[in-house]
Amino acid sequence: MWGRNVYDSISKFLQFQLTVNIVAVIVAFTGACITQDSPLKAVQMLWVNLIMDTFASLALATEPPSESLLLRKPYGRNKPLISRTMMKNILGHAVYQLTLIFTLLFV
Repeated sequence: MWGRNVYDSISKFLQFQLTVNIVAVIVAFTGACITQDSPLKAVQMLWVNLIMDTFASLALATEPPSESLLLRKPYGRNKPLISRTMMKNILGHAVYQLTLIFTLLFV
């Protein structure tokens, strides 16, 4: 039960981190190309990563396991850590966040 909980927590953390980092990199790069000055400076990027890493890891590491984890089949040894559904969620949330940020930045 704890092993499945750790695996799920790692997957959730990875999904959250990849979304945040994809958005931050695209905002910094696109903003630098369009406005000739990055909207996110290096120190701001470090703060975003520090805050997101800390709070996300605390939230996901303190999630207790439930009995429902034992009702599903275990994952195979060759199953990828980032599934197709996770990739869709990452890209979907990234597009939403980018739309919101670019609207605030350029409008």
